[in-house]
Amino acid sequence: MTGATGFVGKATVEKALAAGHTVRALTRRPQPPREGVTWIAGSLEDHAALDALVSGTDAVIHIAGVVNAPTRAGFEAGNATGTAALVAAQQRAGVSRLVHVSSLAAREADLSDYGWSKAEAERHVQASALDWTMVRPPAIYGPGDAELLELFQMASRGFVLLPPGGRLSAIHVEDLADLLVLLGARTDKETQGRTYEVDDGTPGGWSHVDFARAIGRAVGRPSVRTISMPSALVRLGARIDRLLRGDKARLTPDRAAYFCHQDWVAKTPLHPPADIWQPTIATDEGLMMTARAYREKGLLPR
Repeated sequence: MTGATGFVGKATVEKALAAGHTVRALTRRPQPPREGVTWIAGSLEDHAALDALVSGTDAVIHIAGVVNAPTRAGFEAGNATGTAALVAAQQRAGVSRLVHVSSLAAREADLSDYGWSKAEAERHVQASALDWTMVRPPAIYGPGDAELLELFQMASRGFVLLPPGGRLSAIHVEDLADLLVLLGARTDKETQGRTYEVDDGTPGGWSHVDFARAIGRAVGRPSVRTISMPSALVRLGARIDRLLRGDKARLTPDRAAYFCHQDWVAKTPLHPPADIWQPTIATDEGLMMTARAYREKGLLPR
């Protein structure tokens, strides 16, 4: 597994261990010993580490990726080039099964550098001779997530700033992790060579306003005020955030382009077959679980 120390990766390690699997995981930094987990020191740029990671395994779940970078080259290195290196390592080792975690952003490669890099990563996977399955998650939330935390914090103050009107899909990290482990364990042909778009089961996804109101309910602000900003103002905010926070900026120009797109809804025809996987966590319930976890960590007022 790559990305095992990140938000999605941690949940996937837990699901894999609970299912009785042993895990070999790539890590840049030393990790505490864990029964059932073998840590491989290295990164996607380290070919020797990748060889050690995949050798003798039954399947690889590739979660690692770059979601924020100052330049296209940074996205390319972390997403496209890293994926190509992992694919090559699997081919050298003769390990054919790969579950590759992509993004809905790959559908719109011309919209952002992030989306372009995820589309390039998909291309490397598709061009390989591996038995691959790709998963394109939408907005992923759950305890431990840092990406949506600011929305929860705004909602707790009574308002949420939103991009222009549009729709999105969402999924709880536990549901996504379940799917990744299930796919990694499959040896039949039904899921091989398939690209799945997944969500929480909400038909047509969520409008930005409805999703913000659901977060408001989760933090005890059912009448939260939503403010939809025009695209130009979102892009201006991205430039200001970069000036104020530099490389630590959360709203970059690249992300502004992504956020202002009006359709990040998972396509129903690309859902996994229902007899393989279905989401189990309703988003209203999952958002409340997430809010409780933030409060326990002191990230939201009690």
